[in-house]
Amino acid sequence: MKKIIKYILIITSLLVFIGFSVFWIWSEQTYEASNNLSTFLGNDTMEYQQNWLVFEPENQQAKTGIILYPGAKVEPEAYSYYGDTLSKESYLVIIPQVLFNFAIFDQNIAQEIMDYFPNVVQWIIGGHSLGGVAAASFAFNNPTKLDGLILLGSYPTDNNNFTGMDLPMLSIYAKNDGLTTPKEIQETQHLLSQHAELQEIQGGNHAQFGIYGEQKGDGNATISVEEQQRRITDTIKQWLDDANL
Repeated sequence: MKKIIKYILIITSLLVFIGFSVFWIWSEQTYEASNNLSTFLGNDTMEYQQNWLVFEPENQQAKTGIILYPGAKVEPEAYSYYGDTLSKESYLVIIPQVLFNFAIFDQNIAQEIMDYFPNVVQWIIGGHSLGGVAAASFAFNNPTKLDGLILLGSYPTDNNNFTGMDLPMLSIYAKNDGLTTPKEIQETQHLLSQHAELQEIQGGNHAQFGIYGEQKGDGNATISVEEQQRRITDTIKQWLDDANL
């Protein structure tokens, strides 16, 4: 009997190891930033701190920080346009590398980031796709630590119902998004806070919330990635201005 139990434990451990190995290999097959990313950023260079991609304003201390969680299996660099552009508007922007390239497994990394930058007095968290789900989860569990939530082609889960909460929220979605569809955005709108704003990007799709090329299952964009990135960033800036952040 002891031998049977021993064999079962060995086989189970082996299966778990194989399963994890397969998942790890798959999770490392990421969406990298497009080769033409440099055309969007000009001569600006990327700075890394603590394995995070950090964009700081020049010659001044940022009052407000924005933490942006990447979409599933998307490299942080793919969201550099937001960091580069918003840092020029006096915001500190941090895009972290997350565990297994899935922010849902590393959603509390926002706390590490906030602790690392103690002089920042206001914090916004956001994320794209599954990264937005993780950001919403952190925001739901830590509402007093945050001043806003930004969802990019994303929405909260049923477990994170913000109804009745006064946390400012911005949900930006794309008309041609085939992965987080406008229908799904509308069907989950009731989960947003009483201070939520929704903005649709006409002609945009899911992958163009970042700069990493096409994504399987997505719709076809009728605007360029540069145009979609510009519209999204302008929308975020306007929302931040209106919220005095």
